Amino acid sequence: LLSISCLGDCQLHTSCGIQKCTTDFVSFTSHLNAALEDFDLEFCKALRAYSVCTYRNSKVCRGNLVYHSAVLGIGDLMTQKNCTKDGPTSSTSPEMTPDPCNYSGHTEAREHQGGEKTPPPTYLFCGLFGDPHLRTFKDHFQTCKVEGAWPLIDNNYLSVQVTNVPVVPGSSATATNKITIIFKSYQDCTDQKVYQAVTDDLPAAFVDGTTSGGDGNTRSLHIVEKVSGKYIEMHARYIGTTVYIRQLGQYLTLAIRMPQELVMAYEESQDLQLCVNGCPSGERIDQSGHLPLPVVGKRLPWGAAAHPRSWYTLETATTKCHEKMLVKDIYFYSCVFDLLTTGDANFTAAAHSALQDVEALHPSKEHWHIFPRSGGGGVGRDSKFFVSLGLVCLILVAYL
Repeated sequence: LLSISCLGDCQLHTSCGIQKCTTDFVSFTSHLNAALEDFDLEFCKALRAYSVCTYRNSKVCRGNLVYHSAVLGIGDLMTQKNCTKDGPTSSTSPEMTPDPCNYSGHTEAREHQGGEKTPPPTYLFCGLFGDPHLRTFKDHFQTCKVEGAWPLIDNNYLSVQVTNVPVVPGSSATATNKITIIFKSYQDCTDQKVYQAVTDDLPAAFVDGTTSGGDGNTRSLHIVEKVSGKYIEMHARYIGTTVYIRQLGQYLTLAIRMPQELVMAYEESQDLQLCVNGCPSGERIDQSGHLPLPVVGKRLPWGAAAHPRSWYTLETATTKCHEKMLVKDIYFYSCVFDLLTTGDANFTAAAHSALQDVEALHPSKEHWHIFPRSGGGGVGRDSKFFVSLGLVCLILVAYL
C-alpha cells in the first residue's frame, strides 16, 4: 500500500529512523488479510504505530524525502480507512507475545520463537447452497442428495451439521432447512458455543442468547447480523474462521473460510465430513457428468400450492439465471438446474449469493469460477452454451 524507497540518499541521514518505522509497519501488516473481519481494526493500529514512529523521528529526518513521503502516505491511508488519530497501536516490541485469541498473529509468534520466516497460513473455502450443491475445501463441485442430517465439518475446533429435506414431492432433490454449528471451547478465548438456524428462524445469537464467546472485549468470537432474519456472519478470530449463513426463500445456504491446518485437525473417526471428502458415492447425483441425457425442453411444474403456475423451460430458466450471473460457470448452470428441478425462483438468488460468498471468502481469485466438464473434456469460459448445458441435463435425469 505504501511504496517507499531509499531514493539513494540514506547514507546522508544515518540518524534518521524512517527505514525502521517502515520495516515495522510492513511487519505489522504483512500477515493481515483484507477478507477477515478485523482487517480494518488491525490495519489502523499499525498505521497509528507508524505515525508515532515517524513523529519520534521528525527532527532527525527533517531533510529526508523518504520521511516526508511516509508522512503523506500515512495521512492518506488514515483518511481512506477512516482511522482515528487516537487509539491503540500495534506493539513496537516484537518480543512481546501476540494475542493468543487472534489466529492471524500465531504465525508471527512462531517466527519470533523459532527465528525462521514462516509462510502465511493457507485458508480453505467450503460452501453449500441450492438443492443442494457442495463446493468442498478442495474446490471440488458436487450435486448430492444427502437427505437428513449430515456433517459438513467435524474437527477439533468446529462442528457444522446440516439437515436437508425434499423440495419436490416424488423427487430426490433436497435443500437445507437447518444448520447447527458448535464452536468448541478453546483456551481462554471462548467456552463452547452452539448456534442453530432453521427456516424462518435465523437468529443473531447463540442458543444461550449471547452474541459472543469469551471475553467480550477481545471479540474472539461474535455474530454480526447483516440483514435481519436473512443473513448473518460469524467471526471466530481465535481460529481465523468466518461463516456466512443466509435464508433465501424457504432454504438456507452456508459459506465458510477456515485455515487449512485447523481443517485437517481431526481424528480418524471424524472422516465423514462433506466439506473435506465430498459426498459419499451413493449420494452423488452428478457422477462427474456421465449420466443418460433426458429429453431437453420438457416443462417441469413446481407442484407446490404456493407456486401453481411456476413453469420453466430450458430457455426461460437460462434467461432467468443470466439476469444475475453473466459468467457461465458452474454457479450459473446450478441455477438453471435448480429452476428446472423446482420451479422456485429463490434458487436463482441462492446461486448468485453463493458466488458472492465465494468472492468474499475464497482466498484465490483465480479459482472463484469453476467451469463444468462434459464427457470429452473440460468446458471453458468461451465454450458454446449448449455444450456446457449438457452437464445440467445429465444431472437433471437423476431427479426425475
